[in-house]
Amino acid sequence: MTHEELEEAVPLYAAGALERPERQALEAHLLSGCATCHAALKDYQGVAALLPFALTPVPPPDRLRAALLAARNPFAPPTEEVKQTRKPSLEPGEWMNHLFPPLAPNRSWQFRLAFWVLLASVVGGAAYLAWETSIRSAGEAGRLTQLEEKLQQEAAQVATLQRDIKARDEGAKQLRDELELRRSDLTELRDQIVQREAEINDLRTQLAQRETSLQRAGTRQDDMTALLKQPYAKVVTLAGTEGAKQAGGLVLLDPAGRKAWFYTFDLPELPPGTVYQVWGIDERPASLGLFTLDSGRKGRLMIKEIRNLSRLKQVAITVEPTGGRPQPTGSMYLIGQIS
Repeated sequence: MTHEELEEAVPLYAAGALERPERQALEAHLLSGCATCHAALKDYQGVAALLPFALTPVPPPDRLRAALLAARNPFAPPTEEVKQTRKPSLEPGEWMNHLFPPLAPNRSWQFRLAFWVLLASVVGGAAYLAWETSIRSAGEAGRLTQLEEKLQQEAAQVATLQRDIKARDEGAKQLRDELELRRSDLTELRDQIVQREAEINDLRTQLAQRETSLQRAGTRQDDMTALLKQPYAKVVTLAGTEGAKQAGGLVLLDPAGRKAWFYTFDLPELPPGTVYQVWGIDERPASLGLFTLDSGRKGRLMIKEIRNLSRLKQVAITVEPTGGRPQPTGSMYLIGQIS
């Protein structure tokens, strides 16, 4: 027999229902030390020991009871042999005597009492465990319900907080957008203010230049008026040369005060890096000063402290590099004779 067949025969062996060859084969297998079959046999023997208590008790016949009592008491009067025919019943057969030797009659009620006490204890313990388990389950269910309600409340609070946070985020975004717009407006205003300040500075510079020009013009006007009031003042007319036929001018001379005031008009525009230079001519030219033209192509120059003014014979104007030259080098545009 294989191990699987022997293992399947263990329940029948525990119940005493195996034939002799099979029983001997299984016993030899158990003696070989199979731990699996030993454990299975122990479990099935425990179940087989409880099988008799599941059967319905049947009272024995009177003759059988009398025969048993006579066998227990050798001094009792002999009784007739009772022939009893075997009838099929649910009582265990000889295999139960093989597994569980019959108990003495005087000890059967003690065994039954112990069995019922043990069964009552087991049933009571099981009932107590079931009751305690039900109470614990009810408590756990209550606590679980409370936890679920608390979790739902916290979830509602979390949802409310999330809505509040979302609303605050939207408000913060709107504030950031407004702040960015205000910042852009402020930057534009700052740029406009800087531009206005630059324009104001330009206007101030132009005003200062005009004031200076007016002051200079007033000074020149005063100087010219003073020259015209002098009884010995001379007026010298300047005429244009071949390079500037349309140009002209005049010179007011004050020999006593050694001053001279020059006024020119329609002179050509100066090339870049050049300037008009005035010369006083006696035996050789001597520089009297430098000037440029205004927007109306007019030139004005007040000269003071002219040396040897009374000895000058001619006055001329030439174009020279910026800064002037000690002697004329450029073209002559105006010239006049001093009488």
